[in-house]
Amino acid sequence: MSSSPRSLSRAGSALRHWQRHQWFAAGAGTLLTAVLVGVPTDVIPTPLFSRSVPVQGWNYPALAVTAALAGVVLSTYVRGPATSATPATPTAPSAPDPATGGRLGSLGGILSFLAVGCPVCNKLVLLLLGASGALSYWAPLQPLVALASVVLLTEAALRRLAGQTACPVPASA
Repeated sequence: MSSSPRSLSRAGSALRHWQRHQWFAAGAGTLLTAVLVGVPTDVIPTPLFSRSVPVQGWNYPALAVTAALAGVVLSTYVRGPATSATPATPTAPSAPDPATGGRLGSLGGILSFLAVGCPVCNKLVLLLLGASGALSYWAPLQPLVALASVVLLTEAALRRLAGQTACPVPASA
């Protein structure tokens, strides 16, 4: 029987063994995601962008949760410090395996942006549904899109973290 590409216990074990630079990367990834999603959608108010429809109360926790999960996923791509057991020549990073959550994380990030964005500011939604359709049909779906984003990012994080324990890197001496 093959093992699951994700495991809550393996993900927890990976987090317990993270080093300072990995936690720093997770924090930086969280902040970067919050800015990249929150500023253009005007959930984080700036003079650069505005919304036609006020920010909804659920937009703030949706942005916070998806940013935190995206930060964890992004930090799983950070390599640890070189050890004496590693070869002197760097190896090129390989493309992420779809089974490890790379595509899920990307899709979750895109859905997060669509979920917290102004329903009538999205040009594609306006083109397809018009302003009244965006408010009548798209806006009520946005919390579900946010939930889908959280589910995808959680799955991506679990898969990426479980993969870190599948082939652990030896500790430096």
